[in-house]
Amino acid sequence: MSLPAEQNKPVATGPDRRAAAGQDKPAVAKRDATVIVAGGTSDSHTWNLVFLQLLLEEMGFDVVNLGPCVPTDLLVAESLARRPALLVVSSVNGHGYQDGIRMIGKVRERAELSAVPAVIGGKLGIAGAQSAEQLAELIDAGYDAVFDDGAEGIASFQRLLDSLPQRVLT
Repeated sequence: MSLPAEQNKPVATGPDRRAAAGQDKPAVAKRDATVIVAGGTSDSHTWNLVFLQLLLEEMGFDVVNLGPCVPTDLLVAESLARRPALLVVSSVNGHGYQDGIRMIGKVRERAELSAVPAVIGGKLGIAGAQSAEQLAELIDAGYDAVFDDGAEGIASFQRLLDSLPQRVLT
């Protein structure tokens, strides 16, 4: 059984819906910046990385998602090649503190990467929130900010992203 021609048409959604309705495209904030997103060396989770990628792309950033279980050498090589405006390390497995210390240490060993802003967030420990001393150790190791798991960490991350430069394209 075939549908009438009108019912056989695809339904336009999102930007396609606006174009089909003859509406102008809204202004898009485009950042002249690349963000590298990486999971910790021992963290095989991907949903957090995909979420971060989509969030950052929606905000106009070009995103390089290195995926889960990122070897530190790959993180350093990609950072050197791309010179990102921001490096984001995300953890879900609870080993973000240990992975993060090792990863940022190697990044900061390279003089060319010493000024690249780097942040870490998510579930950084298996026993719950990290102590103030552990959070300070992550900063001392070379992170510019540490975002705890939870609503306040997400809000703080959003404020950081909002502070990065942008230009508006029409």
